Amino acid sequence: MTWLTPDPNEHPAKRFRAMLEAGETILAPGVFNGLTALLARRAGARAIYLSGAAFSASMGLPDVGLFTLDEIQRTARQIVRVTRIPLIVDADTGFGGPLNVMRAVREFEGARSAAIQIEDQEDPKRCGHLDGKRVTSAEAFAEKVAAAASAREHLVVIARTDARATHGFDEAVRRGLAYREAGADVIFPEALETEEEFADYARAVPGPLLANMTEFGKGPMLPAQRLFELGYRIVIFPVSAARVAARATGAFYEELLRDGTQSDWLDRMTTREELYELIGYDEYAELDRSLARRREV
Repeated sequence: MTWLTPDPNEHPAKRFRAMLEAGETILAPGVFNGLTALLARRAGARAIYLSGAAFSASMGLPDVGLFTLDEIQRTARQIVRVTRIPLIVDADTGFGGPLNVMRAVREFEGARSAAIQIEDQEDPKRCGHLDGKRVTSAEAFAEKVAAAASAREHLVVIARTDARATHGFDEAVRRGLAYREAGADVIFPEALETEEEFADYARAVPGPLLANMTEFGKGPMLPAQRLFELGYRIVIFPVSAARVAARATGAFYEELLRDGTQSDWLDRMTTREELYELIGYDEYAELDRSLARRREV
């Protein structure tokens, strides 16, 4: 199987929506390019998450809304092409007003993404676990959610509220209910601070919820199974792989430049054979040979 041939499966958004409607629980590791997405799929992921923070970091940029719709859409398209599993895309504040949100929905659905996540911060947005965030009015963001819902065909709409940090827990609940009413399929309460808050939020806002288990944040690092028990249907680990990759790659570069050889790292590397298997080298080669055989007939 290569992405050069059509995907025989239904649109990943339809599959993702079916998973939610069937009551399945979904653990979605964060990815930031095609290679990390393939690694997540090989490990058994049934859905993956393209984090804005990890994507920004992969570009050498801070997570303050600097990447464009076209940049992240191209990466989302490539990830879905090579993995063909449901991808949740972090679209920050939607790249503008309601009409911009509608365009983002159409672009990501055209890229065969499964879900789009938008948040109620003001621009320029900040990482959800940093101080100094500002949120828009609930009414203004509900308009964006409604716009997203009206533009999608199958795409799952995830509405994130950052109001817990700026206006308190009760306001985050009020906004979750309002965004659900506006058309969001999933509500994402960002930066809840205790296990009790996660439990209370699930009781107060019925329906599918997403929990963010980022490291070094405001809240506790709860196991996915515990969050599923509390009522959360999707659990994401958005920047974990990027942080692991950065630490390991940085250590490699330091030793390489110090010693002038990579020999001590060979047992920590993916071999050529393992890499080729991961990216499907043989499948591409076989496709090329089959095309050659057809030309010879």
